Amino acid sequence: MYIHLLVLTFCGLRNLVSGSTFSPARPPAIPLAVKSPYMNTWLEVGNDGGSGGVLPGYWPGPQPGPVAGSNGAVTAWTGFITVDGSSSTWMGAANVNGVVPPSVTQTSLEYTSTRSTFIMNVAGKVSMNVTFLSPVTPNDIRRQSVTGSYLSVTVAAIDGGSHSVRLYVDTSAEWTSIHNSDTAQWSYSVDNGVANHKYWRQTQSEFNADYPDDAAHWGYWYWSTAATSSMTYQSGSDVNVRGNFLNNGVLPNTQDTNYRPISDNWPVFGFANALGNVGSSPVETLYTIVHAQQNAIYFDSANGDVGVPSLWTSYWNSDLDMVGFFYNDFRNMASLSEATDSQFAGDSIAAGGQDYLTITSLSARQAFAAVQLCRTDAKPYLFLKEISTDGNIQTVDVLYPAMPIFLYSNPILVKYLLDPLFENQEAGKFPQAYAMHDLGANYPRAIGHPSGDGAEYMPLEECGNMIITTLAYAQRAQDTGYLSQHYSILKQWTSYLVQEALVPENQLSTDDFQGQLANQTNLALKGIIAIQAMSEIASKTGNGADATNYSNIAHDYIGKWHEMAVVTDANPPHTNLDYQDDSSHGLLYNLYADRLLGLNLVPQAIYDMQSAFYPTVAETYGVPLDTRNVFTKSDWQMWTAAIASHSTKTIFISLLAKWINETPTNRAFTDLYNTQTGDFAGGQFIARPVVGGHFALLALNGAPTAASGK
Repeated sequence: MYIHLLVLTFCGLRNLVSGSTFSPARPPAIPLAVKSPYMNTWLEVGNDGGSGGVLPGYWPGPQPGPVAGSNGAVTAWTGFITVDGSSSTWMGAANVNGVVPPSVTQTSLEYTSTRSTFIMNVAGKVSMNVTFLSPVTPNDIRRQSVTGSYLSVTVAAIDGGSHSVRLYVDTSAEWTSIHNSDTAQWSYSVDNGVANHKYWRQTQSEFNADYPDDAAHWGYWYWSTAATSSMTYQSGSDVNVRGNFLNNGVLPNTQDTNYRPISDNWPVFGFANALGNVGSSPVETLYTIVHAQQNAIYFDSANGDVGVPSLWTSYWNSDLDMVGFFYNDFRNMASLSEATDSQFAGDSIAAGGQDYLTITSLSARQAFAAVQLCRTDAKPYLFLKEISTDGNIQTVDVLYPAMPIFLYSNPILVKYLLDPLFENQEAGKFPQAYAMHDLGANYPRAIGHPSGDGAEYMPLEECGNMIITTLAYAQRAQDTGYLSQHYSILKQWTSYLVQEALVPENQLSTDDFQGQLANQTNLALKGIIAIQAMSEIASKTGNGADATNYSNIAHDYIGKWHEMAVVTDANPPHTNLDYQDDSSHGLLYNLYADRLLGLNLVPQAIYDMQSAFYPTVAETYGVPLDTRNVFTKSDWQMWTAAIASHSTKTIFISLLAKWINETPTNRAFTDLYNTQTGDFAGGQFIARPVVGGHFALLALNGAPTAASGK
């Protein structure tokens, strides 16, 4: 029994909405099963068609389903409870032959870095604790490799009596595909005491070879619970399966073998549990949802195109072995996740207070759910998907802003992200002198860009990102060998920066939605800092002449940059967006790398000047990214906050926390939003890994105070 969840959920609640309170805030969407790019299921909350944060009785819009994934498709989940013969809905809003069971009363929601917990009251008789746990175990790679999530439902009487309770939950074939015309297939089995509904897309397309969209067209879903004498099961049409439970309180232990399109009598996979007479002692029922793919990524490696296995295959011999382990490992996973929650919460409050915890605790699962551990335990890869804005894999200017959460929680994860990029380019598979933008246009196909074309053109951006990220990893992991291993290509990219960084050509930065711009002040700063970072790399690897040369260049450039970048006659003074426009300004978030790496290249006066300036241009929900519009990026705000004065840091954090609590948006944490209205940019910038950048304050823990190459 998860007693501590019951205690936590009734503490520190606020924001009364639709009868439910929310802690630490009312988020735009609530993470439910959020564990990988293909397991990304959220409950929509915000005013734009959302549920208001209430799990039962709502079909979040605009999709006609109870739960929407980050790709906009429905991943339906339905829950009923019968108490003393009277049935209610605790998840979803299923209509069964014209009957919609009344909803239980949700009293509270709490979210942490790993869990979303709903407390519900059923007719004043029993309380339900419904907890969705998607483990985040950055220091336990074996457990982190499992693409699985837990649903724990605990029931206890609250009126001093004892009540007959029956519980029902189903998932639907919609989990197998975003195309409802696709044919699904399914089966049922019991393995080592675990009952499994297995379902999949009947026509498998490994690595999405035939279907380059946002869903997985291969692999198997396992919806599981304990195979006890009080559990019954059924697969079949939604109306029949749900109707059997509502009418009879049990399921007939039968399987539908009419495999069909998902929208044809909507196949669902139900479990019913007779809990008996429940008193004040809590009774818990556990379910798991797991996505099993033997092979995860198609990669143009140093040895050619290869299928890269999911990392979990290094530890378990079969899907069922892995699923069984995951189910039976719940107590260990819960303990490890509680440790993650405690660490992230304690460090967040120490670094930025309760509002900062509001931000980081909503970001953790989202960041980790955009990556997938692959290959073998001897040499893992961590592949990243650029969710919603594009389907790119290993996008360098998405990996870069996401880096802080991985650098903070376990630096080796940064190496696992970088390794595939180095391997492909060092094998000569990208014929340009600058760093590649991504490893492929469509996740999970990391086929690179062997012609040198086809990727977005951000040469200065990506060279700077790769050099800075590599040094950040090596410093934290004390892995000088990694710098030596990749010295040649790092030096190649630095040569490009020496030529281009001081006065950037008309090109894109990572903020490509703002368009191309010449002489970008912030982009130039990234390149100059990266040159100094290369000086540090050279120093650490015994290349003294290079270290001196690059340091001299960087210091020369930063002096010239200062002359072109600072608007001295403004009140207050600040840096401009681009050298030629002193009426402009923007977030100087690339300054963060100077502090992260301990380079001390940029004078403290620049830090102080920007800290004094930002509050003068703050809007209702944050500081705009730049003068081109009133939109901002949440990740870059936290990068900027991390190096600002205490008062300015507090402003950045409090305004982003205010946005979380008030935004009308109803999708997973968007990193691009309107600072005046709190709305976001259409259907993009949703569920992206860049929210890992919200951990920028924590990634400074352990940062060097001065570079050794000085």
